[in-house]
Amino acid sequence: MLAAAITSTHCPYCALQCGMNLRPSKGGGVDVVERPDFPVNRGALCGKGRTAPAVLSSSVRLTGPLIRNHATGGLEPATWEEALRAVADGLRRVRDAHGPDGVGVFGGGGLTNEKAYTLGKFARLVLGTSQIDYNGRFCMSSAAAAHTRAFGLDRGLPFPLEDIPRTGCVILVGSNLAETMPPALRYLTELRENGGKLIVVDPRRTRTAEQADLHLAPRPGTDLALALGLLHLVVAEGRVDEEFVAERTTGWADARAAAMSHWPTLVERVTGVPVPQLREAMGMFCDAPSGMVLTARGPEQQSKGTDTVGAWINLCLATGRAGRPLSGYGCLTGQGNGQGGREHGQKADQLPGYRKLDDPEARAHVAAVWGVDPDSLPGPGRSAYELLDALGRDVKALLLMGSNPVVSAPRAAHVEERLRSLDFLAVADVVLSETAALADVVLPVTQWAEETGTTTNLEGRVLLRRRAITPPAGVRTDLEVLHGLAGLLGWEKGFPTDPGEVFEELRRASAGGPADYAGISYRRVAEEDGVFWPCPDAEHPGTPRLFLDGFATPDGRARFVPVTHRASAEETDAEYPVVLTTGRVVAQYQSGAQTRRVAELNAAAPGPFVELHPRLAERVGVADGEPVAVVSRRGRAVAPARVTTSIRPDTVFMPFHWPGEGRANTLTNPALDPTSKMPEFKVCAVRLERPGD
Repeated sequence: MLAAAITSTHCPYCALQCGMNLRPSKGGGVDVVERPDFPVNRGALCGKGRTAPAVLSSSVRLTGPLIRNHATGGLEPATWEEALRAVADGLRRVRDAHGPDGVGVFGGGGLTNEKAYTLGKFARLVLGTSQIDYNGRFCMSSAAAAHTRAFGLDRGLPFPLEDIPRTGCVILVGSNLAETMPPALRYLTELRENGGKLIVVDPRRTRTAEQADLHLAPRPGTDLALALGLLHLVVAEGRVDEEFVAERTTGWADARAAAMSHWPTLVERVTGVPVPQLREAMGMFCDAPSGMVLTARGPEQQSKGTDTVGAWINLCLATGRAGRPLSGYGCLTGQGNGQGGREHGQKADQLPGYRKLDDPEARAHVAAVWGVDPDSLPGPGRSAYELLDALGRDVKALLLMGSNPVVSAPRAAHVEERLRSLDFLAVADVVLSETAALADVVLPVTQWAEETGTTTNLEGRVLLRRRAITPPAGVRTDLEVLHGLAGLLGWEKGFPTDPGEVFEELRRASAGGPADYAGISYRRVAEEDGVFWPCPDAEHPGTPRLFLDGFATPDGRARFVPVTHRASAEETDAEYPVVLTTGRVVAQYQSGAQTRRVAELNAAAPGPFVELHPRLAERVGVADGEPVAVVSRRGRAVAPARVTTSIRPDTVFMPFHWPGEGRANTLTNPALDPTSKMPEFKVCAVRLERPGD
């Protein structure tokens, strides 16, 4: 690998997309150095960002294609020509036998905009399949659905991060920023330094909750009741912003009626949050001159996640905390390109520019850019878990890029079984993940420092990652992979390998859509530290703050949606009396496929654990550090106990970064939100046992 001059780029991990500089190292690779001029992180980096170059090493990553030898069962080295031919033949064979929808495509929230765009185009044109979705469905889809339902448009944050320290009060729901996005914690610290208030809603007293003025610890799965209880108090105590509601919203009467059935004592019984704390939170939020509600996976990864987020949005609307400076609802998007990944066509129901696949005008626009008949485009397909569940039955072959569902999907043992049942599986990845290890063909692809492309961070800021080093000789870009496969499957044109050329086409395809990138260019992104969409033309400055002049609905008004609390898909009972919730730790990322290969990160977080309260540990008869078995209706996981008073006595927590015996997603429930199709990762009923019992 040959390093050139210092290169300004962005971290490959979370949706902050922190700015960093890469400096040539003596070994031929790169070292990370601070980039203090980038406004999002102002030079700060977490351990994952600092150690990201470790995964570039040929000792931990794939450096050549692999093909399954079905006689021996092993994966063996192959040439690129052999590997691409094997993938093309496998996909063609299944498509000819079972039709286009017999072939599926599964993408990732870490793919650049150019890759996500090309993958969606490849699925719909080359394969002709409707069966495409991506792992971002597991990340922020409930917030996206609620955002669109209320405001007519989904962008993680409708304001830049720099506004957070200047607001009066933040309610942070189901987010542990101190571990998931450490550089972002400074925004909450600065908020409090400026006199603002912080309310954290989390069943655990996390490092983030310790920073709060008020910590509410509801039972997992009851965030919807909590939000409705706060709205009830807003109405009962005359704190509704009647002028804002009348002038800028619709649907208040029905939403108000729904909230009024959630009186404080009922909400206390459901959530476990005392009424005085409910009143304190309501007063703190309403007394501030401005306010924000920020949600993350806690309230979103539920079978009622869309309604739960909708209830928090209703609270913002009723108090006039939306569509005004320093106020609003926002989603803290998780994956590196979780925002852009869902905007440009790898989601089951969407076309580039966040257009709906079943909209005739949208189909006509994108088909014209692609040079095809709109009627040739397939319709919407299955959502992510539904697609994984259909593998080996309706969907017989799968092309998977940048995802590791063997570890990250709910009911993971079942998903692993479905992957094994496929007639053909091809995986393109940087490392030999647990999912790649099951493949018939493994294609080694470049990563962040070895390629150029754009990502869109949680603010809707389009950023440019720059190539800093040359990848190993046996590695190709995802765009080169899709170009090669398209050619072998009869599409000689339309799939360029140059990311700049792809982005120019993406601009045309997105033009006029909700996520309009038409005015964004690589030059502007580089010169302006990113450009916020929508940006419809080259003279437009971009839109860091949405909704100030009106919401993106036909009448310009935000919509209240009446919602009521309902039970989780799986409540506790005598056999499974404890609630399991899952999440992340600071030193690992997502399925851990990359971070588990970094020695420094493994030293900090070497493996899974089960966090439980001392009273629960005493009932089970397990001490701190001893193995404990967690059993759900879907399976069993075993990991060391971590006994702490920072969690509710009726709840246990497991991080989900590891495979094997301690795989948390062996236990989780794939029950889906009816609107977003988000699985219920955050709530399932379990029992605890000593492993020898």
